[in-house]
This record gives sequence, C-alpha cells and structure tokens, in this order.
Amino acid sequence: MIRAPRLASAFRRLVVHPIEAACAFAVYLLFKLLPFEAASAVGGWLGRTLGPRLPLSERARRNLRRALPEKTEPEIAAIVRAMWDNLGRVAAEFPHLGEINVYDPAGPVTVIGAEWVDFMRTDGRPGFFFSAHFGNWEILSLGATQRGLPVDRVYRAANNRLVEWLYRFGRAAVEGAQIPKGPGGVRQLLQSLKAGNHLGMMVDQKMNDGVPVPFFGRDAMTSTALVDLALRFDCPVVPARVERVGGARFRLVIDPPLELVKTGERVADVAANTARITAIVESWVRERPDQWLWLHNRWPD
Repeated sequence: MIRAPRLASAFRRLVVHPIEAACAFAVYLLFKLLPFEAASAVGGWLGRTLGPRLPLSERARRNLRRALPEKTEPEIAAIVRAMWDNLGRVAAEFPHLGEINVYDPAGPVTVIGAEWVDFMRTDGRPGFFFSAHFGNWEILSLGATQRGLPVDRVYRAANNRLVEWLYRFGRAAVEGAQIPKGPGGVRQLLQSLKAGNHLGMMVDQKMNDGVPVPFFGRDAMTSTALVDLALRFDCPVVPARVERVGGARFRLVIDPPLELVKTGERVADVAANTARITAIVESWVRERPDQWLWLHNRWPD
C-alpha cells in the first residue's frame, strides 16, 4: 500500500512540478521576446498591480510598520507598491541578463568602485562579496564576470528541478559555480575557498541556527558563515549592491573591503563582524526601502 506522504510527493514531482515549470518557461520566453526595457516596464506594471493585492504583502506591511514606525500608512503602501514594481522588473529582466554590458558607458549600468573588483582579482587570495536582495541583485555577479573575475555564488536551490534548470540557464552569462545551500554546498564552498576562488553571498535572510544581531532595532537570526570563513581564510570582504535608479537603469556600487575585527576572541569577533555587515545592509535599506524585499520572514515573530 502506498503511503499518503509518498503519494503526495509523487504527485508534486510528476504533476505539479511540470505545470509550474511550463508556466515559468512560458513567462521566461514572453519576457525574452520583448526588448529589455519593454520587458522591464511590463514586469514592473504586473508587479505593482498584482503584488499589493496578494496575502503575502501583509507580511511586508507588518515588517515595515515595525522596522520604520515613523512611516505613515500611505507611505508604507507606497513602499510596498514600489517593492513589487522592483520585484516584477527583476523577474522580467532575468531573461535578458546575458545581454547587459555592465561597463558599456551607453548601457543601463553605472559602476562605482570597479577598482575593488580589480583588487580582488589580483591580490592572490580568495575573497567574499556580500549583498542583499536589493535593486536588481542578479546584475551583481555580472560586474565581476565582465571584469575577469569569476564568482561562485551561494544560493537556495529551487525545489522544482525543472525550474532550477531554468534559473541556472538564465545565469549562464555569469562565470563561476552556483553552490546550493545545505551540507553538500558547505563542502563545495570550502573547496572553492581552498582553490583561491571568490564567492558571492546574500546576507539578508533569516538563518535559524545563526546568531541574533540587531537589524532595524530588533534581533534577527543571521548566518555567521561568511565571517567564519573570512576569518579562517584571512580573505577580504567587499560590500556590493545594485540600486535601481529609474526604470531599467542601475547603479552598481562596490565599496572598499571591510576592516574586520580580529581580537583573537573567535566568538566575539564573529558576532561583531556579523553585526557590522548587517548594519551595512540596514543602511542600504533605510536609504532606499522601496528596493529591498520586505517579504522575507526576517525576524522571529
């Protein structure tokens, strides 16, 4: 007799996942057929029109009320609407990722701090870039790839293997391995650093087995993996973000490497540096709250 959990798993794999993948492929193809700026505009319209109506938006509104209590309800509504506009644009721009020339003066991206990519490429050590789900974060690694620096990226793999293939296909223009989170990913990450490679990590999501650090005045469980490994391998840590400056135009900002706290007290150093990195992300979000993904379940309640 087939047990219910096994039957449900088989149904998801054989029926639900192919339907999800067919929808994802259709949307990808639709946006791919449109010119880049037109795709971005359509994605933004869909996002800001449909997104605020979804039940998930209540989490964004709740997070905003707690993180930015000085904001009025109309201001919060405007931020949520703009957040969905940005998210819709990110999705619509994804099929065009390989067409973007980050360093073309006439292109859609202005770069500040490109010299720090050169520094990371030539300093003879492994290194980290960190960022957040801010602006169009998919463009970040292109800035390194197109300057001769492959970046291995740590990410959460999709549960649907067919959709996962589409994600990987869309990111083919970015050089470097895609390392899924999990035990296997940890081994691959360590091998990457031992080989002298560079890694990109998003540091703005909840990590239940992390450490609590302040984020908008409330403790948020935060991964220590980046700091642990940076201290262990004595490698530079560089903040980077992509701001949307209007429509399908962006500003890629790469800051100088951080001066990590190294007192020799391992636990205290990890906590202090993790808190500092989180404070940097908070400063980005405070400056442009409309560009961060407030849908994350970032705090424990």
